[in-house]
Amino acid sequence: MRELLTLTAGDLRQRLRDRSVLIFGLVVPIALMSVMNLVFQTEEIELNPVTVAAAVADDDELGLVVVETLTQVPGLDVTVQAVPVAQVRDLAEDEQADLGLVLPEGFGAAVREGRATEVDLIRAPGSGLEIDILIAVVDGVTDRLTATAVTTAAGAQLGLQPDQLAQIAEQVGSAAPAVEVVQGRTASEQLSVSGTMVAGQAGLFLLFTVGFGVIALINERERGTLARLRSMPLRPGVIVTAKALSAYVIGVVATGVLLGVGSMLFGVSFGSVPLVGLLVLCVVAAATSLTFVVARLARTSEQASVAQAILAVVLGMFGGAFFQITSSGGLAGRLLDLNPIGAFTRGLGITAGGGGLADLTAPLLTMLGFAVVCTVASRLVPDRGAEL
Repeated sequence: MRELLTLTAGDLRQRLRDRSVLIFGLVVPIALMSVMNLVFQTEEIELNPVTVAAAVADDDELGLVVVETLTQVPGLDVTVQAVPVAQVRDLAEDEQADLGLVLPEGFGAAVREGRATEVDLIRAPGSGLEIDILIAVVDGVTDRLTATAVTTAAGAQLGLQPDQLAQIAEQVGSAAPAVEVVQGRTASEQLSVSGTMVAGQAGLFLLFTVGFGVIALINERERGTLARLRSMPLRPGVIVTAKALSAYVIGVVATGVLLGVGSMLFGVSFGSVPLVGLLVLCVVAAATSLTFVVARLARTSEQASVAQAILAVVLGMFGGAFFQITSSGGLAGRLLDLNPIGAFTRGLGITAGGGGLADLTAPLLTMLGFAVVCTVASRLVPDRGAEL
């Protein structure tokens, strides 16, 4: 154990002196996240004050209710100008008013009696979102008034007394909506677009970070340093284990830092810190095991670098580093489910949604299973570098 810790500490010091580790492990991903944050961030929409030219009879109570409702829209400053009917269209077309509203003579009486009537809306050229909101408000108010009129007309046909009709009309007009629309949360295995990008970027650059341990191992083999180390009285496998452990430690630290910085930049939360830490430990184990398969197959450090870059981009891309990917089932969907970076992203989605340890069974098993398979494969595949 002492030899293992000594070799690991020495390798960690070498990795920290290597600027490329810090650049690709922290500087580049943080800079990329910052740029993507500037690209994808949304600005708060500001609604401009609007003017409504309205023509409505002074004694039409229901018509005045429609007009008054327009001035009560939260967050929207609406000024209503009472004008004759003949001027409404001209004011809107000349852009002296943003919206023209015409309530015909007898509007209130027609609504009470259930007769058909029309409300004219004239929007000014170039009007924007504010007018869309006001039109939606008018539609909602008139729909409620229509429902009241239909109800009272039906009650009259059934022979109800006037006082009963008045009560029913009042109840219909003041009743709360039977169906309420509320903003929900995403499913437990889904992150927001920003959260998926942060998780994917952390997974992508994790593969680059732990890959430096592989490249260092191959460089020592090429320089003959590895042979001299093996000639020392050390237990079999301790040198490779030390390389793996140093890469693992650097990967855990770098991934934790990237998740923390990404959370601050994009304002996302991944939930329970201990559970997130467990996911980080598992995904780093999977990434580290994969790099040692590359070390067995690559003859030179250049081949290892190319193979490591290809694996990092492919697994990171399909893990959500650049865009959100949803599994669609079938063979392709099952292959995507085996991606440890994708499992890491799904696990973070579960923790962000409030899930517990039991809910993380599938992502954890995917990452740990990937690590076991790659570890076994790294022992079975031929060491092409040793053949040189």
